[in-house]
Amino acid sequence: MSKRTARRVRIPESVELDITAFMNLMVILVPFLLITTVFTHLTVLDINLPTTTQTSSSPSNKKTFEVNVIMGEKYFLVTDNNNRVIKNIPTFETNGHFKILNSVLKQIKASYPEKTNITILSQQNTKYDSLISTMDAVRVFNAVEDGEVVQFDLFPDISIGDAPALK
Repeated sequence: MSKRTARRVRIPESVELDITAFMNLMVILVPFLLITTVFTHLTVLDINLPTTTQTSSSPSNKKTFEVNVIMGEKYFLVTDNNNRVIKNIPTFETNGHFKILNSVLKQIKASYPEKTNITILSQQNTKYDSLISTMDAVRVFNAVEDGEVVQFDLFPDISIGDAPALK
């Protein structure tokens, strides 16, 4: 007689998964990642098209003082609305012209403290970085008060247009 070998089939026991170590890791890791996350800060500036005519609702026919910054390749011209040149600023490779522009506009702001609008007129081949740096220079200036750097508004209402053809 032949012996039959009986194979015993083992039924696997249900094994519980021990995730305690993983949960401990998550309890530490999630707050750490949230604390060290750098959230993106986007700044949006509202800009306008320059106005060419005075509105009819204005009570007087007297022209108000307007400030224009004309951006050329080798210069900045700060002018008024009568096309009188207030300051001609040559551009520098070290971007020192933005500091000069900022200081000229501080002087104008001291004379006209209620004025908040300015028009930037740029050439068609003006670089984007140069335009943004100009907008920053005309918008605010930094001052030190009580040992801290504080920003003050110069001309926050910015209009952008095309520069006239100048020689």
